[in-house]
Amino acid sequence: QVQLVESGGGSVQPGGSLRLSCVASGFTFRSAAMKWYRQAPGKERELVASIFSSGDSTNADSVKGRFTISRDNAKNTVYLQMNTLKPEDAAVYYCCAFVPTSLRDTYRNYWGQGTQVTVSS
Repeated sequence: QVQLVESGGGSVQPGGSLRLSCVASGFTFRSAAMKWYRQAPGKERELVASIFSSGDSTNADSVKGRFTISRDNAKNTVYLQMNTLKPEDAAVYYCCAFVPTSLRDTYRNYWGQGTQVTVSS
């Protein structure tokens, strides 16, 4: 029943912007930590940004100042606003939910299908 449906990927020029969306269902979204990962060809999957149930967020050093993660609990949606895109940002971007269980600091983990971001001229 849990689903993470991603959208917003596409092809942009260097310096351009793109907003990714991930619509969640099947769990209590407001209690979950939401994260964006990315994986480029030949590279390991990299954590890009996290946003917690409190609304606090963190970014990877590689995207600080350019990317912003946000959430809208009323819409069960997490976003990744990507500005000043660089060719090295090209990757498949994945939405991930960390859903708390009844055991403290124990989580269920769910992944979206991924959405392709291409940055080229």
